[in-house]
Amino acid sequence: MMKFSALRLAVVMLGDRLSVAAIQRDRHETFTIDAENPGAALRAELDARNLVARKVAIGLARSVVTVKPIDLPSVAGETHEMVKFELERHLPIPADDAAFDFVPLPREAEPDGAPNEGRRVLIAAADRRVIDVALRLCEEAKLRPVSITVAAHDLVALVATDRGQRVAWLHRTGEAVDLLLLQGSDLVWSRSFPAADDATLVAETRRSFAGARWRECDAVWVSGDGAAAATLLDLGVPISDPPWTEAAQQNLADLGEPRGAAELAVATASRRGVRPLDLIPPAIKPRRFTRQEKLTGAVLAATVLLALTALFLPGFREGRRLARLNTEIARIDPQVKTVERAARELERKRQLLATLEKVGTGALQPLPMLRELTEIIPGDAWITYLSFDAKGVELTGQAGAASTLIPLLENSPRLERVEFASPVTRGRDREQFRIRAAWEAPSAAPPATTPPGGMPPAVRGDESAGEAVGTGAQPGPTGRRPRPPR
Repeated sequence: MMKFSALRLAVVMLGDRLSVAAIQRDRHETFTIDAENPGAALRAELDARNLVARKVAIGLARSVVTVKPIDLPSVAGETHEMVKFELERHLPIPADDAAFDFVPLPREAEPDGAPNEGRRVLIAAADRRVIDVALRLCEEAKLRPVSITVAAHDLVALVATDRGQRVAWLHRTGEAVDLLLLQGSDLVWSRSFPAADDATLVAETRRSFAGARWRECDAVWVSGDGAAAATLLDLGVPISDPPWTEAAQQNLADLGEPRGAAELAVATASRRGVRPLDLIPPAIKPRRFTRQEKLTGAVLAATVLLALTALFLPGFREGRRLARLNTEIARIDPQVKTVERAARELERKRQLLATLEKVGTGALQPLPMLRELTEIIPGDAWITYLSFDAKGVELTGQAGAASTLIPLLENSPRLERVEFASPVTRGRDREQFRIRAAWEAPSAAPPATTPPGGMPPAVRGDESAGEAVGTGAQPGPTGRRPRPPR
């Protein structure tokens, strides 16, 4: 199924019958409805042909609409109100009972030397009862009207026009002829009259020039029923078929005879946008902007565009700059990562070196203490566990007389406050002891001999690290006697 949005539907009301055209891309159909209930018949026909439509353009016969140019006084005022006031003199019905619309006539439509005072407009007006019939037809067919125009006026949508050319267009539908006077693509006037014979046709055409203030025209186009015979008319100017556009030729190619009503329906369906001389009620009429409103809208749109440009241009430039920076960062990112890895490795080695320097300069030195204990402890004593920390030293072991160790350790220049950390226990032939001693204060300690390697033997009292030495062998004789107690 084709897309719904592409369907354009038009219904031309020709008295007691309807001429319908549906155009949807490459599909175009025309048919006629003649029934007592045309609205229901139209809906049934659309459903039978599988034409999915919700909107419709209504075309009226030219004979039921009054179309004529009128002159407005050259005074300031709202044009719509002035036209409404002038209608009383040009309509056979009260102006309040008429639906009307108007368009300004182009200056090119005036004859040479004609006065340009005042304003000249072309009006189209119809009895509201005619409009009500069209609206009721749409309601019964379940369609929404988008325009109500004179069907013959929409013929302009099917041709390519020359701006400077004046054309008289004769379109025959049955026994009636619709005459359009065109200045380029602008409608200057239209008439409808019966086509009794060729002489009447020529006379009515020439008489119509006076109503449009024309002396002559540049060409005559003929279309509709019997168009080929109408080309033989003697009007003193070239007579030809209308210059149909390529799209119009495709839409009109399959029409049979008589084709006058079908051409009107196709023209009504083909016209796009806001249609001039539209008689649809104002409540549902499409908005038509004045020239001043269009100019104001254009200025407003330009202002908004400039404001948006001023707002987003700096951001756009910054975005491009950031994109370039990101590209450059991505290019040097491997090098940056290499430098970062080298920096981390360097920091790790620096921390390791600092730790080694700290250990070498401030940690407890067990070797000098072990050497001195070897000299102090008598040969019959065993040291099974030895621990160092920042506060002092703790010894655990066996001796023949544990109490003799206290004065020996007190005699050490490194130790003070030597005491048993737990009661002495007696084994088979030895005593189990646990002795704790504090480090000698720095002021009272004798100068220490620096051992090989440059490491000071003294133990700092502010270190938190501890050293523990355990042994299961008895120290050998050192050849030195223990020092007497102080």
